[in-house]
Amino acid sequence: MSDRSQVPDFNPQGPQLVYVALADHIAARISAGELRPGVRLPAERALADEYGVAYMTVRRATAVLRERGLIVTVHGKGTFVVEQKPEEAGPGDGRE
Repeated sequence: MSDRSQVPDFNPQGPQLVYVALADHIAARISAGELRPGVRLPAERALADEYGVAYMTVRRATAVLRERGLIVTVHGKGTFVVEQKPEEAGPGDGRE
């Protein structure tokens, strides 16, 4: 299972922008194994209720997570955690 102790508490009152703090918290849940690859995330409105933030805050946080390559949204199906591949390297790794 997951180790909840690895996931810091979500603090919307902290120094970060709320949507960045939310994206970081969800990313930490993914890293800790609480949200596993292939798992469908709750709907954005449900996440807004869960975290006590505005719907648009969740929309911006999920956009950040998509940019980071942690989640993918499939129209009509939902948003899913992406399989992380540690062997993925940048340019110059010899696999071009």
